[in-house]
Amino acid sequence: MLRTFAASAALALGLSSAAQAVELEFYFPVAIGGPATQIIDELVADYMATTPGVKITAIYAGNYPDTLSRAITASRGGRPPQLAILDAPDLFTLLDEDLILPWDDFLSAEEMETWVGGFFPAFMQNSQTAGKTWGIPFQRSTPVIFWNKDAFAAAGLDPEVGPATWDEMVEMAKKLTLRDASGKVTQWGVRIPAQSVWLPSGLVAANGGEMSSEDGTQAYFNTPETIGAIDFLAALSRDHGVMEPGVLDWGATPRAFFDGQAAIIWTTTGNLTNIRKNAPFPFGVGMLPANVRRGAPTGGGNFYLFRGASDEQLAEAVKFVQWATAPEQAAKWSIATGYVAPRPEVWETEVMKDYVREVPGAVVARDQLQYTIRQFSTYDVLQVSKAFNDNVAAVIAGEKTAAQAMADAQATADAILAAYRK
Repeated sequence: MLRTFAASAALALGLSSAAQAVELEFYFPVAIGGPATQIIDELVADYMATTPGVKITAIYAGNYPDTLSRAITASRGGRPPQLAILDAPDLFTLLDEDLILPWDDFLSAEEMETWVGGFFPAFMQNSQTAGKTWGIPFQRSTPVIFWNKDAFAAAGLDPEVGPATWDEMVEMAKKLTLRDASGKVTQWGVRIPAQSVWLPSGLVAANGGEMSSEDGTQAYFNTPETIGAIDFLAALSRDHGVMEPGVLDWGATPRAFFDGQAAIIWTTTGNLTNIRKNAPFPFGVGMLPANVRRGAPTGGGNFYLFRGASDEQLAEAVKFVQWATAPEQAAKWSIATGYVAPRPEVWETEVMKDYVREVPGAVVARDQLQYTIRQFSTYDVLQVSKAFNDNVAAVIAGEKTAAQAMADAQATADAILAAYRK
């Protein structure tokens, strides 16, 4: 009898604990090659192992736009995630939809100073607006260049030194562009994907420009800096013959590099691990080439807290993100993927120091942060970006001049953003 009572009590206690368990849904975008999902699974499992009563379900929702769309749809349907990593430029869309909460409301003054204040300032440009912190940097990046050292050596170039300026890139790319006896190109000198605003904005930054305002209500397309950058992009094929014609595919760029189709590529530092594992040749990593200055956009994803969660869920979500961005976990994520560890303290850990000794190129994106501009971000960013991307494609196709195209893109952007200007 006593044994039966004890067993019943234990069962009741177990049911009570289960009822009080905190469950979180966490949306994560799978945007690059490499072991990203495996590492996220490991991080989630490690956290749950040390935090009894918490269950976190990581939901892999496709690329950044797919994940944003799923988060919006789920929220409108009354089943939002409690936490999601979304593209940093999605901030104003999330605010416009009234889907997210500021982290300030869940942190003490000390945590705001020591934790939020401990991220690289460059990454906070797309994380804060109107005096509030809306995103916490995690899967963050800058674009960098990778070059094939064997191709450099074969062209008579120093394989240890990549191009530092636009002019150097053009001259190197001319030597690196190879043709067979029939005149067909077998290796292009450089490859800059232009499907989205991100990599072209690296040219704009190097040309002395910005792409958008801090409050998300202004796009800067019809400026001398942007026009000059887009004309240079088109000229790589049109005038110099060193880049494959057309709007080059983002996702195919690492494979083009591995297969020797391009000797220099522009891509995210988040591809570093992918390239380390798959490039059949030694490679270099460098900052984006400068023109009037060095420059690059920041990129990547932030953690966002969603409305509709319980107080217990929000409190646990904050604890999980604080844990995930702490040095040990952030170092593990950075080493596994190539993304930039977003806090200086992470780089002071022994594991990161060992990694940098093995992979010196890992510090390139971090060191480039001092030259970065805010990643392009506005209200209705998908439509504003489309206006830019479509007009860049028209320049590359020879259908418009850069000046005409950027004037057209600006007119469309202004019409879209007028409603958001006070």
